[in-house]
Amino acid sequence: MAPTMRFGLSTHIFHGDQLTREHLAMVAGAGFDLVEVFATQTHFDYHDLAHVGRVRGWLDALGLDAWSLHAPITDGLRDGVWGRSFSNASKDTDRWYEAVSETKTSIAAAHELGCRTVVLHLGVPVGQPVPQDDNDAAAVSRSLEPIADACERAGIRLAIEVIPNELASAAAVFDWLRGDLELGHTGACLDTGHAHLTGGVSDAIERLAGDIITTHLHDNRGTGDDHLLPFNGTIDWGSTLFGLVKIGYAGPLIFELPSHGDAMRTLAGVVSARRRIQAILDELTAPFPFTDE
Repeated sequence: MAPTMRFGLSTHIFHGDQLTREHLAMVAGAGFDLVEVFATQTHFDYHDLAHVGRVRGWLDALGLDAWSLHAPITDGLRDGVWGRSFSNASKDTDRWYEAVSETKTSIAAAHELGCRTVVLHLGVPVGQPVPQDDNDAAAVSRSLEPIADACERAGIRLAIEVIPNELASAAAVFDWLRGDLELGHTGACLDTGHAHLTGGVSDAIERLAGDIITTHLHDNRGTGDDHLLPFNGTIDWGSTLFGLVKIGYAGPLIFELPSHGDAMRTLAGVVSARRRIQAILDELTAPFPFTDE
C-alpha cells in the first residue's frame, strides 16, 4: 500500500499577484486539496482580517485545506522584484523586531485560515543580498521562542525550513530543535531544493528523520536555488522518496514552484511531476512477490 502522503501546492506559483478565488480554483482544478499560502502582503495580506476571511471562504467553498502558511520573508513582490527582506537573524534591533512582529501577525492569520503549520526561514538565504549585520545566531535565539510560543497559543506547529545558510542547514535545524530553547512542538520543513544545495537531500532526511512535519518539493542543478519542477534538475527523486518512506513520513508533499513566467504551464508541469512521484511511491511500497521456489 502506498504511503498516505497527500499532495499540496504553494501559492508561490501566483506570488506576483494578489491571491484571488480564481487562483485557488486553478489549484483545486489541478487535483490538489491542500495549499500553502505565502504570506506576503502584496500577495496575501495577512494584516487585513477581511481579506483573510475572504480567502478562508474561498478555500472552504472550493474544498481546499490551508495546510500551512509560509511566514513573511519580504515586504512585497512587485513586477517580479522582491522588496525589502525581513530577517529574524538581524543584529539591527529595528529589523529584528519588525521580522518577529510580522511573523506573529501572520501566525494569527494562519489560525484564521485553519492552518496546521507555519513555515519559518531563519535569516536570509545565501544567494540573496545578506546585510553585514545579518544571519546572526544570537538573534535567531532571541526570535525562536516568542515565535514558537505564538504558534503554540494559536494551536499551530512551527516548522523551521531547511534553507541555504549556516543557520538553517539540516544539521543546524537539528541543533535548534535539540538545543536549550523552549520550542514546544516545533519541527522541520524539508525543502528538497535547499537540502540539495546544503549536503544532500538523503542526508537531510536521515538527520531530521523524527522531526520532519512538512515539505517543499522543487529541484535544481546543485548550483543555485532555481526552484525547478521535480525531475528537471539533479535531485535523485527515487532516493528522496525512498528516504521519506523509510523514516515513515506520512505528512504532505507540498510543491513550491514559482510561475517561471507562465503559471498555467508550470501548473501542468506540477501535475505531471505529481503523477511521476506517485508512481515511484507506488513502486516503493508494492508488496514483495514471494515465490515457492
